[in-house]
Amino acid sequence: MTHLLNLFAAIALLVWGTHLVRTGILRVFGANLRSILAHSTGNRFAAVVSGIGVTAVVQSSTATALIVSAFVGQGLMSLPSALAVMLGADIGTSLMAVVFSRDLSWLSPLFIFIGVVLFIARPSTTVGRVGRVLIGLGLMLLALRLVTQSATVLTQSAAVKALLGTLTSDMLLEIVVGATLALVSYSSLAIVLLTATLATSGVIPVDVALGLVLGANLGSGALAVLTTMNANVETRQVPLGNLVFKVLGVAAVLPFSGVWMRYASPYLTDEATLVVGFHLAFNLGVGIALIGFTQVVARWVEHWLPKPQKTTVAGRQRHLDPSALATPSLAISCAVREAMHQADVVESMLLGTLAVMRDNDQALAKQLRTMDDTVDELYSDIKYYLTKISREALGENEAKRWTDIISFTINMEQIGDIIERVIQDVEDKKINKGREFSDAGMAEICELHSRLVDNLRLGMSVFLNGNVRDARRLLEEKTRFRDLERQYAATHIERLTDNTLSSIETSSLHLDLISDLKRINSHICSIAYPILDSAGELAPNRLRMNVESSGK
Repeated sequence: MTHLLNLFAAIALLVWGTHLVRTGILRVFGANLRSILAHSTGNRFAAVVSGIGVTAVVQSSTATALIVSAFVGQGLMSLPSALAVMLGADIGTSLMAVVFSRDLSWLSPLFIFIGVVLFIARPSTTVGRVGRVLIGLGLMLLALRLVTQSATVLTQSAAVKALLGTLTSDMLLEIVVGATLALVSYSSLAIVLLTATLATSGVIPVDVALGLVLGANLGSGALAVLTTMNANVETRQVPLGNLVFKVLGVAAVLPFSGVWMRYASPYLTDEATLVVGFHLAFNLGVGIALIGFTQVVARWVEHWLPKPQKTTVAGRQRHLDPSALATPSLAISCAVREAMHQADVVESMLLGTLAVMRDNDQALAKQLRTMDDTVDELYSDIKYYLTKISREALGENEAKRWTDIISFTINMEQIGDIIERVIQDVEDKKINKGREFSDAGMAEICELHSRLVDNLRLGMSVFLNGNVRDARRLLEEKTRFRDLERQYAATHIERLTDNTLSSIETSSLHLDLISDLKRINSHICSIAYPILDSAGELAPNRLRMNVESSGK
């Protein structure tokens, strides 16, 4: 019983080590890996090569599938190119299985020692995250050795020998078992390595091991499909297409698994090499045979999962992809895109506000107030999505971007609230009472509103691109707008002294309105503070004073 528990513990350690390596690599190189994949869409062969390289580093074709799926969901990559990347990803994880099947146990203590030192010394930095990767590699190598030792002891048991003597190959059952193990462990690499180790130790025959390997390949494809189940249609298409490749490959290889043992055994003398070699040959064969069919499979998938033909705001594509949470840098970009949509809704509200004030359009006023609910909902969704991203998993720049997104969405939500109150005041104090602004007063409001729209668009650009020069321009607009607000308040008082009737009737609303527009502008201009602060162009005391005054 103790030896069986040791075997299970070693298997768990292998899965955990694989998880540490995968998440650690994504945390250290996530943005660079995304850049490599994003620029691999020139042709299908370049896409395959990039898939091999990225997956060899990440050691998980499932992680690559989630990254590529998110790219397709965001419109950054075509579906055929993404499927070509996935063919390369499967080859990449097969290559890593070959590497780890070698006897590298002597590296285990070295990796663990160096990794722990780096991680403890600087846990929240890139150095610490590299240490985490080394710890994972060391644990994987240690786990493989422990699996071999535990399995060797178990095979000496009379009961186990009797059980193995009755074991016959049932390929379909082995495929199901291998797929299930890959799903449970969240790693086909770990299952292939485990299978190779068990075959070497004599726990399972080689022909059974080959069936488990085929099942592990199917399981990794099914895992990506299940992981993206709640994502948008575009994101779900990539895992489904990759699963189609795997199913076709398994169906083609299934009748000929014995051929591999017959012709490869004279050259691959040990069982582990025979198993991982089969894994590599399978994925290489699938990649070579099906690389020309990415367009065909893409059409199949698009037929099975058609894109919804919705154009309304409620039916729009959502950018907060849950599957992207596994890659923090990708999740941050998803949140940025959703924040930009929130800003677009705020811009629509702001543009409509002038029409309400000028044309007394109560139907539009009601529609704009409803849009504020959309702004609030988007703010809540973005905030909740960001809280699900581990702050420890973020690099320094990503952590700063995380904070910037929160700040930006708060400002947009507050602007939406102010616009809603402005519209309500216009209805109560102007439209319902049949009053009108004076021509001069309306001209001043139009001038302030035009500047406000321009500043909002500039603020959105600053948030998206982080341009220091634009941030400086935006902050300068705060002073100009404040001066205009004071000037127009003074000219309004002058009109009151001239006993202008329309100015007298709308005096309270007019003054409140230009004050609210100034408050909106302050929220917009606060977008520039983090950019200028990072560039060293904003003194700490000035930043504090500006932040405190932004709500005034």
